[in-house]
Amino acid sequence: MIIVIGSAVAAPECAREVRERSLEHVQRSREEAGCIAHNVSVDCENPARFVFVEYWENMGALIAHFALEDSQAFVRDLRKLLAEDPVIEIFNAEQIEPGAS
Repeated sequence: MIIVIGSAVAAPECAREVRERSLEHVQRSREEAGCIAHNVSVDCENPARFVFVEYWENMGALIAHFALEDSQAFVRDLRKLLAEDPVIEIFNAEQIEPGAS
């Protein structure tokens, strides 16, 4: 499984638009092949910071997601609304059952 954690800090006057565009993006992404989950949340300590957490079946599914015009347009348009560069981290993960050693 591939896990993506990203964040974006909206310019003060753009927080509402960042929220709306982010919700549209995650809802659209959830319909893609290989998407297990795609979520966006607001940081409780900084309400201008939006945190994205995504789970993908494999790297191929994530690469296909990044290649979509809708995904590229989202990133391109979002950058214009931010106070700083977005952050993205990608992890190759293996799920472990609670209590397993």
